[in-house]
Amino acid sequence: MKKFIIMLACFIFANTSVYAFGKAEPVPPTVQLPSKYTPEYIQYISEEYKCTSKYELIYVAIDMLKGTEGDFSRKALLGNNLSGYPVKIEFKDLSTINKDYADFDAIGWKKKKKLYIYINPKHQTAPPGALAALLAHEALHQDEYNSLSEETYAWTMEAAVWCEIRDIFPESNKEDDPLVKRENTLKQLFEKGGYTNKYIKKAVYANKGYQGLPLTSPGFQEL
Repeated sequence: MKKFIIMLACFIFANTSVYAFGKAEPVPPTVQLPSKYTPEYIQYISEEYKCTSKYELIYVAIDMLKGTEGDFSRKALLGNNLSGYPVKIEFKDLSTINKDYADFDAIGWKKKKKLYIYINPKHQTAPPGALAALLAHEALHQDEYNSLSEETYAWTMEAAVWCEIRDIFPESNKEDDPLVKRENTLKQLFEKGGYTNKYIKKAVYANKGYQGLPLTSPGFQEL
């Protein structure tokens, strides 16, 4: 597979400030984890990731981005982003934010100076590899602006990361899972375009949810 080259044109600011959650919620017993993610290992990585969420499933998902194109996003989630703070990640009924978001898989949100990623609760038992690809996408949205170019970049990143995740952690490809179906659709578009954004771009521009978005936004020029 041709390597997906990151060309994100923006400055990233690091900040060591973190915020912690209460007791972590364990990975649901129905979720199959890669063998390396033993309870002991999850406890070990929780020290690094507890600033982002209260869900151990999210810790695993973020950790799975190590060594992939999504490692940029992993670092952004930990605070190397335009806000300078770790991104808070939650499972949330998205219709409580806007009824039009009810069926979205996830949304990125900025509230004051902090960044949030809200994931549809239907994905609380998704394979962590699929969540990793989703987070690689959402971590790229770091301000209140969005555009067709930004979404094209984010969807392409998601597809590239999912291709890598499937190679590294093949057990992630649980084909009957709704989030995995999304990721495999993106993978097909990515591969069909010769590992470029050719067909993903067409899908983004045709997406009704993105109608009215400007062509470009800060850091994202037309691709």
